[in-house]
Amino acid sequence: MSAHIVYESAPLGSVIRYSDGAAKPPARFTKKLAAWESRNGVGRLVRKEPPRERATYSSPAYFTLHEGDFGQGGIIVVSVRRTWSVESDLGFEIVERPTIGMVRVLQELGDSPELLYLAKDREAAERWLETSMVGPISRKSPRTRFGADVIEGRTVA
Repeated sequence: MSAHIVYESAPLGSVIRYSDGAAKPPARFTKKLAAWESRNGVGRLVRKEPPRERATYSSPAYFTLHEGDFGQGGIIVVSVRRTWSVESDLGFEIVERPTIGMVRVLQELGDSPELLYLAKDREAAERWLETSMVGPISRKSPRTRFGADVIEGRTVA
């Protein structure tokens, strides 16, 4: 599917796979493998930004995927994120959506929220908020049955 469809239909917290369709090169070709890995991967959808129109500049809508954190002893040193425009030529696939009952911890940044943490339930989200350093700038967003029904095409009972 296209990047535009992911932007329109995938909720924050979804796991998204992106690919250019090329076969993975053998490990002995390190430069080719690095180039392939930059265009093929998986990440969690953490942010969606609407298109912007300014007097001298315009940008299309885009979304950001969180691919992983690197660190030691519970301290994150580097957080890997990739941002894709809805005009990207890559192919995208929604691998997994947040399940019913999960709670998203969001932080308001500009026009759109950013996913900080995806918890299995409200208690886990509150524990994470107590131990994290984000402070009062974040809010919790429960994943309701109605939201899942609309997004996943289920019928409401």
